[in-house]
Amino acid sequence: MLVVSSGGKSRNALRAVVFDFFGTVARHPEGDGSGFPGVFERLGYRLDPAVEGAHFARYDGVEHVEQSADRETYEAWVRMRHGLLARACGVPERGVEALVEALRELDAAPIEAFDDAIPTLLALRARGVRVAICSNWGWDLDRSLAECELLDLVDAAVTSARAGARKPHPRIYKSVLDEIGTAPAETLFVGDSVGPDVVGPMDFGMSAAHIRRPGALGPAPQIPDGALRLSSLTELLDWPALGSSGRSAAAG
Repeated sequence: MLVVSSGGKSRNALRAVVFDFFGTVARHPEGDGSGFPGVFERLGYRLDPAVEGAHFARYDGVEHVEQSADRETYEAWVRMRHGLLARACGVPERGVEALVEALRELDAAPIEAFDDAIPTLLALRARGVRVAICSNWGWDLDRSLAECELLDLVDAAVTSARAGARKPHPRIYKSVLDEIGTAPAETLFVGDSVGPDVVGPMDFGMSAAHIRRPGALGPAPQIPDGALRLSSLTELLDWPALGSSGRSAAAG
């Protein structure tokens, strides 16, 4: 059920919805986790969940324009980060390179759209709502979207690898809004991570929705007042701000 957090008010005539990618519209067929723990285990190591969480949090909101100068420079930066994670988990130096290589192979692992993604994106576009993807993802986001059969359903796709900043840095939000030509107040951001996909977009002036599908582990994280909580992407289609009233606004 789509709900607005206590104190929140729906906005009218939203012209665009920006979605996070992994965990929101796409996942690995075996689940929507990072895949890192399985790689560590396969090579005889253990990835402590707390260490993994701290590692990813360390780079949330980081600006990395220099490291995004080109594919080769970005790849070297990613491998450096993976090496730091390996060492933080006690992987001996002789095993770091092989582990980093295995982690990089995850980018080529099969990926698929959630069942609710394609119908939702199709319906939004049919209403004249602009649709975009904004993700802390690698260099080839378009390739991943094509694999999920989502590439032709979006008006723009912005990845941190090319934008030079990771959510929730304002730079990446500005990049995606520049691509689709909407103002923050005209845009809803949807994602599965509270900081990068809810707090960051709201601080930038967007509306935001946190998706937490049935079966998610642990307690539901707290979201800010004014944010939406979804259990399915299709619930967006019941929100008045994205209904038929949004068609004329989107056409302007």
